[in-house]
Amino acid sequence: MVRSLALIALMALVTTPVAAQESGMLIIAHRGASAERPEHTLAAYELAIDHGADYIEPDLVATKDLVLVARHENELSGTTDVASREEFEDRRRDKTIDGQKVAGWFAEDFTLAELRTLRAKERIPSLRPANARYDGLYQVPTLAEIVKLVRAKEAATARKIGLYPELKHPEFLLQNAGIDMVDLLLRELRTLGITPTDPVFIQSFEIAPLQRLKQRGGGFRLVQLVAPIGGPADEPAMRYAEMVTPTGLAEIAKYADAVGAHTALVLTPEGAPTALVADAKAAGLAVHAWTVRPENEFLPVALRTGEDPKGKGCGDVKLAQMLMAAGVAGVFSDGPLKGRSCL
Repeated sequence: MVRSLALIALMALVTTPVAAQESGMLIIAHRGASAERPEHTLAAYELAIDHGADYIEPDLVATKDLVLVARHENELSGTTDVASREEFEDRRRDKTIDGQKVAGWFAEDFTLAELRTLRAKERIPSLRPANARYDGLYQVPTLAEIVKLVRAKEAATARKIGLYPELKHPEFLLQNAGIDMVDLLLRELRTLGITPTDPVFIQSFEIAPLQRLKQRGGGFRLVQLVAPIGGPADEPAMRYAEMVTPTGLAEIAKYADAVGAHTALVLTPEGAPTALVADAKAAGLAVHAWTVRPENEFLPVALRTGEDPKGKGCGDVKLAQMLMAAGVAGVFSDGPLKGRSCL
């Protein structure tokens, strides 16, 4: 009860509509408008752009023939219909990825042509049943197609739209499939004519890929992702808890421009700011917070609307406002925030 009251009290102080503060905090469309369309589809990215997102976020994995495509994980059965395709039954594998055993079908075992026969589906249909209506409609997009969409929307809207790609499991792919995600990404960005002067952030939960990008990338802005538990897969002895101390942040600042932090690292359970934003700024780092989602299931109790786990209200906007008050430079969001006022 004390925590809920404290959270409500802080909410009362943070009533400025997100739209009024657009210039002060970036809105990063997490996997596109993933609360309204199956994630990592061109439809999700386009809807996010139409909602006013400043950046769209494609998680990148690689195919067997070294094409970058957008999936949250390299395992495909959670977000495509691959498990129902008899022609690919023999591709099912067990792999140990970042210390976890995973069974399924993996992007690096498919050519792009094979992957293109699959269709995307909603990852969490129990919470997002409306999204499941779009199952089977969309292909897995390539990074090149995402960039083409962005440029078409820029021409149509006369505004810049940023890219915020994440390299997924780069150490695993390098060691187990011989796929160098850093090299693939830099080559693809050059081919697409994207330079560090464009609105681009590149993010990873791992350290070495970002350090290599710092050395080779020519100035792309880099983001070290951190979570409340665990540590980077490529540095088993390192803990994220150590990385968000002032000493750890000073080390991150040697190769990155920002920290992408879980909301629990930015706000206390009572809703007050932690020391992270101030410590990061002292080290010369911005903080981008993940992830603001509209469904009750993902929100603090005090910000929920009703008791249905898939119910939606204004909790996501209020949470974004609290993060903005805490000083974050950007938020990852599954749904639209700009233009929504929840006073």
